[in-house]
Formats: sequence, C-alpha cells, structure tokens
Amino acid sequence: MFRAFLLAALLLEPSAGTTRLLVTVIEKKSGLPVKDLKREEFAVFDDGKPRRVETVEFSSSLIDVMLLLDTSLLGEMVQPVADNLIAQLQPKEQMAIVAFHSAADLVQDFTSSQDLLRRALGAVKYGNPPRLLDALYASIDGGFRHSSFRRVIILLTTGVEGDSRVTERQVLDLARRNGVSIYPVYVLGQERGLFERLAQHTGGAPFNLRDMQRASKDPPGPRIFEVLRSHYTLTLEGNLALGERVRIQIKRPERLLVSGLPLD
Repeated sequence: MFRAFLLAALLLEPSAGTTRLLVTVIEKKSGLPVKDLKREEFAVFDDGKPRRVETVEFSSSLIDVMLLLDTSLLGEMVQPVADNLIAQLQPKEQMAIVAFHSAADLVQDFTSSQDLLRRALGAVKYGNPPRLLDALYASIDGGFRHSSFRRVIILLTTGVEGDSRVTERQVLDLARRNGVSIYPVYVLGQERGLFERLAQHTGGAPFNLRDMQRASKDPPGPRIFEVLRSHYTLTLEGNLALGERVRIQIKRPERLLVSGLPLD
C-alpha cells in the first residue's frame, strides 16, 4: 500500500530542473531593443504547450561577431555599412570577416583590431553569385570554436539569394545546436521572409537598411549593435529541451519583434 502511494506521488510530482531561453525583443517602429520587460509579461509555448517562466534577466553583453559580407555583383553597395559596423566593436569584443559568394571565404579571422578588419575589407573582390544559406552553414559549422562571448552572425547582404545547396532548416538547426544568433542586414526586400525567419528562430533580429535610413539619417551601426548586445535570458520550469516550434508572446500592446534561441 505504501509503495503504491509513493509511486503515485512520484508520478504527480513536477519534473525537476530548468531550461534556458535567450530572447531578443525590439520595437517594430523604432528598431530599438525593449529593455524593461518583466517576468509576467512573457508567455512561452513549446509545440502549443505553455512553459512556465520562472525568472527573467535582461543583459547588455559583450559579443563575438562574424560578419558575412556579400561579395556578389551588387555587394559593393553594402561596403560602407561594413566599415561602420567595424567601428562599433568594444575593446574586448572580436570580429571575423567572411566573404560569401559561390563559397564562403575567411578574409580575416577573429580579432579586436579595427585596422586589420578594415584592411581585410579593402582587399575584398566583388562580382560572384551569392549563396547566403551555404555561407551561413559553413560559417556556423566550427566558425566559433574559440569564441569567448555570445556568438553572433551579421549577414550583411544586398538581399539576393542564389542557388544554395543547403536548406533554411539545416541552417537553423545548426545555429541552434551551436548557440549562434543571426542578424540579417539587407537592402532589397525580396528575401524579407527568409531573413525574418533566420532571425526569429535564433534569437536575432532583421534590419532593412532602407527602412533604417528613412527613420534616421544617422549611420546604422550604433543602432544595430545596441540590439546585438541586448537580450533577455528566461529560465523555464522543467528540464525538457525546447523543440523547433517555440513561440514567445509579449503581453504589451506595442508592435514588437520577438525571437528566441534555446540555450540548453
């Protein structure tokens, strides 16, 4: 009788442990990060089932950035933006530059030297067909082995995708396994849906350069890096790993962009 009672009690007891989720939240209108959200304003659903949010912590943290630079026929139009992004590095942060076209070529390995990064940027040659999904996959696959801080990819592109061999799902799965957030920065909007999905499922955010220019005449680098460094870490009840169909809701009336990256 006692054994039966004990077994029933164990079956009814909630599972121990916790799961962590990195979440980025930005305002749609301004493109700026939302920094004052409270625990009760988050709702997380995993495959439609709610997961209780136990704690929420906002951070503005250092990052290691891999800059994927479009070197296609139209790529030169984003080179000035690349220079402005390099200027945003803080002393302890590092950046690597990867030129993507029909392949992904490491132009400059991770360094804190802005001079080395600008020299590498000036040596890039343009004029090849872009395969951005292939470049993302190759860069995520082992590209952050020696990173010290949060892993971030800036996909700086005109917005044209070529004939990639890997799929969007393969890129997302690899990014989640390696804890890499993707931030597409683009000019043309024909792949907008792809860029939004890449960001949404990896804790990143998309940036349309034309929209940013209409909103402000200031260079985009400071606004982009403010978002890159800003995120929430949510602790969820239960140690069951989060699946592919994680949905995050914010209980506020403003129009917000929300993305998440499971950390455990």
